[in-house]
Amino acid sequence: MQVKQNKLPKSEIELEFELTAEEFQEHFRHALLHLKSHVKMDGFRQGQAPDKMIEEKIGQENLLMEAGDHAVKHVYTDYILANNIEPVGHPEVQIVKIAKGSPFIFKAKITVLPEIQLPDYKEISGKIKAKEIAVTEEEIQDALNYLQKSRAKLTLEDRPAEKKDFVEIKYQNKDINAGKEIGDRFILGESGLMKDFEDKLLGMKAGEEKDFKAKFPENPERKDLAGKEGDFHVKMMGVHKMEIPEINDNFAQTLGAFDTLVALKKNLNEGILMEKQEAEKQRKRGEILEKIAEKTDFEIPEKLVEYEKDRLFEDMKAHIAGSFKISFEDYLASVKKTEQEIKDSFKKEAEKRIKNFLVLRQIGKNEKVEVSEEEIEEEVTKTIKNYSKSDLDKIDIEQLKEYTKGAIYNEKVFQKLETFTD
Repeated sequence: MQVKQNKLPKSEIELEFELTAEEFQEHFRHALLHLKSHVKMDGFRQGQAPDKMIEEKIGQENLLMEAGDHAVKHVYTDYILANNIEPVGHPEVQIVKIAKGSPFIFKAKITVLPEIQLPDYKEISGKIKAKEIAVTEEEIQDALNYLQKSRAKLTLEDRPAEKKDFVEIKYQNKDINAGKEIGDRFILGESGLMKDFEDKLLGMKAGEEKDFKAKFPENPERKDLAGKEGDFHVKMMGVHKMEIPEINDNFAQTLGAFDTLVALKKNLNEGILMEKQEAEKQRKRGEILEKIAEKTDFEIPEKLVEYEKDRLFEDMKAHIAGSFKISFEDYLASVKKTEQEIKDSFKKEAEKRIKNFLVLRQIGKNEKVEVSEEEIEEEVTKTIKNYSKSDLDKIDIEQLKEYTKGAIYNEKVFQKLETFTD
């Protein structure tokens, strides 16, 4: 067998395989035996009829197609594995020549992961330092205020709504959720919704309905509505008085194993500190990777970029469905864009993510980072413990293992990079 390898632009290569007539005959024979087992011939047990009769019944063209498929699959796969080529997705196959008793020639065009020459990533990592982390009294007080409101006693009132009441409403707007009714509950004046929308709810009693105009807030994901006035129909479903407990030792004791308010504050301080430390760790890791990627130049495979664009697009669709109470078709109509235009808008972000992924992967290869099967199994076992039996039945375990392997690998690479910053 002869193989020619041609390098193409955009991280693609073309492989041309030429099998001798004798080599292709082996694949033809395999095709005949495979199809023979599925053909019924009068007077013979299934799979026992003479080859010539089977060949005549199946037809030369069908046999050649089966033989060609078998040859392409096995020859291509063996070559890729033997030469440590890392393809992205499936190859584009073109049959050049196929005939019984003749050489078999086919081409396979594939996208491959690019060769990456990294800068001195150890030096770059060493220059990036973590920022100092501290917890302020204001942050602790904000946390206490949140806990205080979460423990508030709600009493249904038959009176007009006032600020700081807990209200339940239903509302409609033609530009939200396709004009269908939406339910919501919040503390009046503190929900973070449109200010003039909330102001219009003041004085409404349970059962009362009202039509009014309110200005939409600035929102980068709904630029079509940002800053514009909209017509709303609102029904007040319930007005509740909030009785907020006093923050003291007794309050601390209602929250768990805290004897005093001082102990509760200490616990909150520790929790906030851990969150801020984790956030700073991720910020620093992001900066390290960004600085290394800035000094790394290579051709990013288009196919990988397309995959990532599709993934970002699907994430966006799910976010819009969950956050805006609107169908994606209505969203496209409102922003006056097509699905393809939305996908194309993700190109820059997709390229950045793929570049970071490939850079991190190459660092891992250079540093000989490996993930054992034991590590994967241990982490997967921890993960599935959090799922119910019904949810577990819906999980693709092999896909979960692959994801877990990638997560462990990335963590190990970042931990390695962090040793250069100490």
